[in-house]
Amino acid sequence: MTPHHNAPRPGEAPATRKGGEETGPAADGHGTPVGRRLVLGMLITGVAGIATAPYLQRAYDNTLGAAARNDPTGLTGLLPAGGGFRYYSVTASVPSKDARTYRLTVDGLVQRPTTYRLSDLRALPQTRLVRDVQCVTGWRVPDTPFTGVRLRRLLDAAGVRPGAGAVRFTCFDGAYSESLTLEQARRDDVLIALAMQDEPLPHAHGGPVRLYAAPMYFYKSAKWLSGITVTERVEPGYWEERGYDVDAWVGRSNGRDDAPTV
Repeated sequence: MTPHHNAPRPGEAPATRKGGEETGPAADGHGTPVGRRLVLGMLITGVAGIATAPYLQRAYDNTLGAAARNDPTGLTGLLPAGGGFRYYSVTASVPSKDARTYRLTVDGLVQRPTTYRLSDLRALPQTRLVRDVQCVTGWRVPDTPFTGVRLRRLLDAAGVRPGAGAVRFTCFDGAYSESLTLEQARRDDVLIALAMQDEPLPHAHGGPVRLYAAPMYFYKSAKWLSGITVTERVEPGYWEERGYDVDAWVGRSNGRDDAPTV
């Protein structure tokens, strides 16, 4: 606030077998022998790299998140996080929460105010969405999976009172906020996200829980979510108070013409 493939090179000839050794194309057309041990070693190295890449990426993200929490300049926001994302925070420090300390409250114009622990949210039916993520600053991350609980499930469980028209979101960084109309909040593609890229949502990406509004610019998907408050009307969020559009449909707001993310 976060995927890619290797392909053969054009014109590359297939390897052939000669004298019990693998050979590849050479300038003279006869090929240069490559020992079986070397090929096997390359394969093992490649597999090991694939297997360890997610762990290395998570370690990098965690390191970047830790650095950003102690960076009053905000310069760490210029560095890439996992998969092309950027780490953004509007405060100099964001505390970490885990299954023991995390709480999400649902209150405001509801009949049954509720507090959820992380285990409570994980026990609810989960929805997985795969969409592009589009930042209003221009970068885009294609085909990013998010998994979580549909927001409307929490709203229905709380019982929205007559006269409600919007939902406000607050965050445990102590500064960020966002809002959606009640109609927007009830969409199928708006989640209380617990996982990203099929892994538990890390702190650097707003974990353990964030809002995910798939068809909107990513600033609407508030990180480090701690509060859901049902209100009469939309209250402009952190970035809306600084000039961003309240309605943030990708390609139809903020003066941008990006391709929609759905």
